[in-house]
Amino acid sequence: MEQPRKWRWGKYRWFLLLFIILSIILARYFPPLMPHIQLPAEPLVPLFGSFSLTNTMVAMLIADAILLLIGWRVYRTVSGGELIPKGITGTVEALLEYLYNLTESTAGKWAKTIFPFFATITLLVLVVNWTELIPGVDSIGIFNAHHVEAPETCKFNEVVTDVMVVSGKKECARAVVPFVRVTSTDLNFTVALALIAVTMTQVIGFRAQGGIYFTKFINTSTFFSKPIFGVIDFGVGLLEMISEFSKILSFSFRLFGNIFAGSVLLFVIGSLVPVFAQSMFLMLEFFVGLIQAIIFGMLTMVFMSQATQGHAGGQH
Repeated sequence: MEQPRKWRWGKYRWFLLLFIILSIILARYFPPLMPHIQLPAEPLVPLFGSFSLTNTMVAMLIADAILLLIGWRVYRTVSGGELIPKGITGTVEALLEYLYNLTESTAGKWAKTIFPFFATITLLVLVVNWTELIPGVDSIGIFNAHHVEAPETCKFNEVVTDVMVVSGKKECARAVVPFVRVTSTDLNFTVALALIAVTMTQVIGFRAQGGIYFTKFINTSTFFSKPIFGVIDFGVGLLEMISEFSKILSFSFRLFGNIFAGSVLLFVIGSLVPVFAQSMFLMLEFFVGLIQAIIFGMLTMVFMSQATQGHAGGQH
């Protein structure tokens, strides 16, 4: 006698349904706060002088810890003699092998010099971007009353603050300062990473070509022998110099803009429709974080590879 077919995951649907019902009840009695959006990172703990530990620094420390744990796990697997890594170790090995093959096909003999920068930047930005998907990031923090400008004030937890009008009634403005905020939404992080990438591009270019590398920025070799072409070459060099500075802006604002916009999307959707709706956008942010990490790392690798190539007529 044929036994009736059972749905393997049937028992879990009831847990999902229970969580949705509880979320609807909790959202009714504890409505979500209106999101507060600001560019600078919020300080959490004052350290010395005007310098404070910010929530983006906390996220950076978490990302560093995750990367160190992954590196330790890979080292243990390799040193243990495991020929076919599995799980997270196998995933990291496959990713690094793909990145190295890509670097070798682009940079040639300079692949071993460029690859560490390419792999490190890609993995760091990837982990930093994906911290946005961890529950509690951008949502768990200090419950405070602030950030609203109004002509009158009120007290909330013994703190004098501004008031806002909700449905015709004056209420204290409340917001959450998160303990952890995605580091990529802090322009300081993206600018620092861009400066490292562009600076090391110049260093690698100098190592590959020597002093002749800087002639692409200031080219006066034909300034007097061929005045017209000399002026053109000099102008092209100035444009090359401007393009190097523009790379810093391009690197910084591309990563910052995409991740910051994703964070805004997540907590705006979460405040408007607090039940289940935000989950549909998490997969979108998963791919956005992955794509932005690959783009940042790949552009760094390409610029470093181009810096090793000669620009003068006798270079190969």
